[in-house]
Amino acid sequence: MSTSTSDITLEELRLAARNHALPLEALRHPITPLGLHYLLIHFDIPAVDEQSWRLEVGGRVARPLTLGLEEIKERPSRTVAVTLECAGNGRALISPRAVSQPWLTEAVGTAEWTGTPLAPILEAAGVAPEAVEVVFTGLDRGVQGDVEQAYERSLPLADALRDEVLLAYEINGQPLPPQHGYPLRLVVPGWYGMTHVKWLRSITVVDEPFRGWQQEVSYHLRDSEEDPGRPVTRMLPRSLMIPPGIPDFLSRARFVDAGPCELEGRAWSGWGTIERVEVSADGGRSWGEAILGEAPSEFAWRGWTYEWEAEPGEHELCCRAEDAAGNAQPLSPDWNFDGFCNNAVQRVRVTVS
Repeated sequence: MSTSTSDITLEELRLAARNHALPLEALRHPITPLGLHYLLIHFDIPAVDEQSWRLEVGGRVARPLTLGLEEIKERPSRTVAVTLECAGNGRALISPRAVSQPWLTEAVGTAEWTGTPLAPILEAAGVAPEAVEVVFTGLDRGVQGDVEQAYERSLPLADALRDEVLLAYEINGQPLPPQHGYPLRLVVPGWYGMTHVKWLRSITVVDEPFRGWQQEVSYHLRDSEEDPGRPVTRMLPRSLMIPPGIPDFLSRARFVDAGPCELEGRAWSGWGTIERVEVSADGGRSWGEAILGEAPSEFAWRGWTYEWEAEPGEHELCCRAEDAAGNAQPLSPDWNFDGFCNNAVQRVRVTVS
C-alpha cells in the first residue's frame, strides 16, 4: 500500500500510459467522441481474425450455439446510450492508496452501443432450469494475483436476461475498434466497467456461482487483503463539472474572470435516474441547486447547469448528485483496500480575478 498520491510507482505509470481517462472538458458532449471515451485494458489487446472468430454459447443449455459475427449482426439490433465508469475511478484520491491504475475522477464516458440483446440468444440456447449464472470469457489473457487467467466475469441469470443487456459490435455508429473489444463485447447498462467483458469468445451458463479470479477475488469492497468483502456491482451516483476558465499547465488549477459564470457538467448513477445535483463554491459549506437537463437514455448521464456569481478570491467548487433511490455522494471517500467505488464529490480549485 502507498501512503499518498505523491509516490506513484513505475508500474502505475506504465498502466496510466496504456489506459486513458476522459478530459473533463469533453463532458460538454452528451455522447463522448470515440477517442475521448475512457479506456482500461487489463492485459493485452488480442489479435482477432473476424473470419475465423466464433462465439460459443454453452454450458447448462439444451442447444449449444456457435455464432459468427455476421450471424450475430443478422439478429434484431438495438442502440442504447450507456454511461460507463471504471470501478476504480477516484482510486488515486484515497489514502492510503492501493497500487493499481491511478485514476483521479475522469474514468468515464458515454457512448451509443449497437448490438443484439443477449436474452434471446440465451433463450434460443435453452437455459437449463438449474442455471444460476452466466459466465462471459474474453480473448484477453494474462497474470493477475499470481494467477494465469483469461479475463472473465459472471452475471446472475436474472441480470443477464434483462432487456438492456447487449452483445455489442458497434460504438457510436462504427465497428468496435480493437481497444474497445472488437469484434464483440458485453454491455451491461448501470454496472461498473469490469462487467462489460471485451473480446468475447464464449458465454457459459453454469449451475453454481462462478469462482474465477476477477469475480471471486478482485472487484470487492474489503477492509484488508484477507477480508472477502462484498462484490462491486452497479455504479454509485457521481457528478462531474467542466472546470471553468483556463488551467495552469501543471496543477490544473483554474483561473476565472469575476462576474457571472455558468458551471456545467454531467451526473449519473447505476441505481436510478439522477434527480438532484447541487453545487458549492466554498468547499461544501453551502450548496445551491443546479438545473437538470435531459439524459440521452435511461442508462446515460444527465446534464446540469448552475449560474455562479464569481467573486474575486480563492474558491473551491464542488458538485454532488442524488439518484432516485436516495443514494447521494459523500463529501469524503469511504476507504477500502483496493480503492473501488470512490464517489466523493469533485473539488476544483479556482482563482477569480
